[in-house]
Amino acid sequence: MDIQKSNIWQELPYEKWKGTCSTLQMWMQIGGKIKLELCPFQNHWWHITYFVTSRGMTSRRIPYGDEWFEIDFDFIDHKMYLRKSDGQVSLIDLVPCSVADYYKMFMDALKGIGIEVKINTLPQEVPNPVPFEKDEKNCFYDKEYVERWWKILAGITAVFEKFRSPFYGKASPVHFYWGSFDLSLTLYSGKIAEPPQGADQMFRLAENRENYAVGFWAGSEAFPKPAFYFYMYPAPAGIEKINIKPQKAYWDTNLREHILLYDDVINSASPEPAIMDFLQSSFDESVKLAGWDMKTLLGPEAK
Repeated sequence: MDIQKSNIWQELPYEKWKGTCSTLQMWMQIGGKIKLELCPFQNHWWHITYFVTSRGMTSRRIPYGDEWFEIDFDFIDHKMYLRKSDGQVSLIDLVPCSVADYYKMFMDALKGIGIEVKINTLPQEVPNPVPFEKDEKNCFYDKEYVERWWKILAGITAVFEKFRSPFYGKASPVHFYWGSFDLSLTLYSGKIAEPPQGADQMFRLAENRENYAVGFWAGSEAFPKPAFYFYMYPAPAGIEKINIKPQKAYWDTNLREHILLYDDVINSASPEPAIMDFLQSSFDESVKLAGWDMKTLLGPEAK
């Protein structure tokens, strides 16, 4: 299937679904914090993420004593499933409701299949966080835009995985961070990086190796446009001046990242090649600037 000719690349104006986006982020943070409590640590916080599936998002396997369970969001039928290894299943219909109500339903659904866990209910990486059990403001769920967002993520995941294919060094999976609410892929040079003095634990464990990172977010109040981003850590001198394709890509002085707006992608002749141009050009130019040893990091597929 040629995804650039499918209905994946639809418009995603942040203003049209910002209430739903914010509510869904809080709902997904609840499940993410379950993973944070129960899953063994993996480098760069890889143990807490979600993964795009053919129907929505999944937590993948979460350990609980001698058993396991999964949190699966189905964005076609609009249900959230809890599936346990003993065969028990619980579900929540995804309909407009407050974060407080969803949190209660979620914890009750866990108890219904024999799982009890306490989490820190204060959301992460959002301004003015309100504990889940007290959040009555976020109470929206627009099925059309949720499904549209998920299909876009699925299409981007396919492009990211194709781009990652010839890289033989350490690389993250293509996964979804519920804190920053973005799809992400990170490639590593193999060199140690020193986080800045005073960095918090999250940053110190996320950025302790030299890396190239790309991703996609749907927008926020601070940056109300869906966009692709790219950065390197640590950023080599001159990173803001490198030549990135396609022509619409630009350096954002506030974010200190290279940005390609999603609208510019879907308005191009072919969205998938436009995304790939952004990935490949940013990678080629930035690793050259940073002096990565590409002879050892690229496999025969890249030749």
